[in-house]
Amino acid sequence: MSKTTGLQRLLHDIRYRRDRFRQFLGVAFIILVSAAGVPEKIWFAPGVALVLLGISVRLWASGHIKKNKVLATDGPYSFVRHPLYVGNIALGFGFALASGLWWSLPLLIGFLVGFYPPAIRYEDEKLHRLFKEEWEQWRRETRALIPRFIHLRKDQYGNWSFWQSLRQNGEPLIALFLLCCLYYLYMKLV
Repeated sequence: MSKTTGLQRLLHDIRYRRDRFRQFLGVAFIILVSAAGVPEKIWFAPGVALVLLGISVRLWASGHIKKNKVLATDGPYSFVRHPLYVGNIALGFGFALASGLWWSLPLLIGFLVGFYPPAIRYEDEKLHRLFKEEWEQWRRETRALIPRFIHLRKDQYGNWSFWQSLRQNGEPLIALFLLCCLYYLYMKLV
């Protein structure tokens, strides 16, 4: 049996098991650009708008998701198959802009390209296994990340639940953390 060092295992996991690091690295990115940020007025307001959009999308989606029990096709899931990822992408670009750090955008793009395509494939495969024909129909009508703009029918509104959002993802707590990071950047600006 060969001994592997911690570094070798880390590099192996980053290459073949990226899903383990996606959330950690996303949070690390937010903390890094908030701590190192040098906000500029011209970029701060659009950054804040994207962060608030991302938080809103994530809160909306997490209050509708029924993890592995029922295929969520209502609320934000009527527009896009992965609204939590859409929210994350908006958050990432928002923090990159608000931070005023030129290198944050290439870093974010590398992160998104490296982590999101495999994550989307994995999620789609898992949902397909769980919900078969229902998922296939939804996939035909709903793109992964680019929203379709439709007028929601009454049955597509669904029921948003604050408690479900809190239980499933801890999303209101995450939103509070993100707002604190944004406030920290704002305090550097004034």
